[in-house]
Amino acid sequence: MVQSKNFLILILFMFSIVEYSKSQELKSILHVEVVDHSSKELTPVRVKITDNQGHTTALPNEAISIMYGRNDKSEGYGYQPDSSFYVDGKFTLHLKEGKYNMSFSKGMEYLDQIHTVELKKGKSEVRKIEMKRWINMADSGWYSADDHIHVRRSPRENPLLIKWIEAENLNVGVMLQMGDLWTTYFSQYAFGEEGVHIQNKSMLTSGQEEPRTHEVGHTIAMAADSFVRFKEEYYLYNKVYDQVHELNGVWGYAHQGKSFKGFRGMTMDVLDDGVDFLEILQFCVYGGPLITDNYYHFLDLGYKLTATAGSDFPWCGNGPDWNSRIGDVRFYTHIEGEFDYRAWKKNLASGHTFVSSGPMLNFKVNDFLPGDEIDLKKAGTITISTHAYGHKTEVPLTKLEIVSHGKVIKEITPNKMNQTSEHLSTEFDLEVTKGLWIAARCFAGNSQVAHTTPIYVSVNNSGFHNEESIESLLLLNEKFLDELEEELGTRSDKVDRQAWWYKDGLKRRIDKTRDIIKTMKSK
Repeated sequence: MVQSKNFLILILFMFSIVEYSKSQELKSILHVEVVDHSSKELTPVRVKITDNQGHTTALPNEAISIMYGRNDKSEGYGYQPDSSFYVDGKFTLHLKEGKYNMSFSKGMEYLDQIHTVELKKGKSEVRKIEMKRWINMADSGWYSADDHIHVRRSPRENPLLIKWIEAENLNVGVMLQMGDLWTTYFSQYAFGEEGVHIQNKSMLTSGQEEPRTHEVGHTIAMAADSFVRFKEEYYLYNKVYDQVHELNGVWGYAHQGKSFKGFRGMTMDVLDDGVDFLEILQFCVYGGPLITDNYYHFLDLGYKLTATAGSDFPWCGNGPDWNSRIGDVRFYTHIEGEFDYRAWKKNLASGHTFVSSGPMLNFKVNDFLPGDEIDLKKAGTITISTHAYGHKTEVPLTKLEIVSHGKVIKEITPNKMNQTSEHLSTEFDLEVTKGLWIAARCFAGNSQVAHTTPIYVSVNNSGFHNEESIESLLLLNEKFLDELEEELGTRSDKVDRQAWWYKDGLKRRIDKTRDIIKTMKSK
């Protein structure tokens, strides 16, 4: 009986092998190589393959797989949220016969490609794809970064993660360790130079989204020499940015200062000269990706704020399903000379940036870069020069604007002459009698925008604040403080709303901010 049973199992096993072999013989082999059009070398890319019914195919063995998910949960591995995957230039798939749609992308500066391939039963198909650029910003000294990526990282993941970054044509991926009142997520093994990993022209560096609360906003620190956390004084953000600055880092607000009442925290922290940047471009907030309410507010009060952008992977994304994608928004930093961590950090701190979800900008005033300050000894003329770049089908420019104190002072649109959907430009002189800030912004296809950090102009050390709006803006800041103070008077049982517990320290900060506002009003 036992021998008969074993014999039956053997027969079934052999039958399954034969059937599997037959099924493999019936499948077709698709082999794809992807190269850079200029270098002709294999290049990392993002790939998505579906059959005629829109179903995603199996994942190739060559897919670069790393665990990711919100709050450190395991929600993804080989596939990205939109069912695409990353490969280092080549892959092979065994598929049934039929037609398949293949899409390839490599960030904003390369043209997306879509191909259809028809596979015959038992046959092999070889495809070679060349990824072509429409622009190369690094050639003119502009290097891209995503300031908001959440993936747990150790040195073992560095070679894999850098391929993700290269596949999106990012020069810098800022990996954020995240915290809340109770714990931390997405651990980074080191900070500062010890946490930097560079390969080719791409770099990984550590940062933090911490502290982050529902009552006063989410904050980000980049390029600091270590992680900073004050659990016992969690809502006192000034403790954090003071130490971040001591550790040679920059500190700012995420989500356009819009989500989680970030404008309240910014009222206290910007007016205390603690904020270096604001993440003004992101798909997390309704009405995005570009939201400038809070940005223009504090610029008009006379505070310098560098413009940055980040995807908030794996949370936020563009499109109806909000599929998160690394680098779907990014900021560019201008670097003279060699690209490395120290040069990037220095120029980020100087505010030499613009943000983009597609178009590219080159903006100067009297040959000064975004983030620079021009102090005119007396009223005079400045020369503003701006170029916006796009692509006629993938990034079709629709408008270029020069903005000062939140108002458009120059607008350029495509015409039938020298202004096109691929290149909009302007150069003009502006008479300056009092201080102001000036920035460039442009618009292209759906959700495609760009915006520079301002250039700050003062006249005889006048500052660049907006005299016309400063009183109304300060009244709004007082309203934000009133809202927060009222909330502190009510005990909350919600674990993510514990500001009331820190009311003594927060009230001291509110009182200090009110004193600053009073001083500003009296000037």
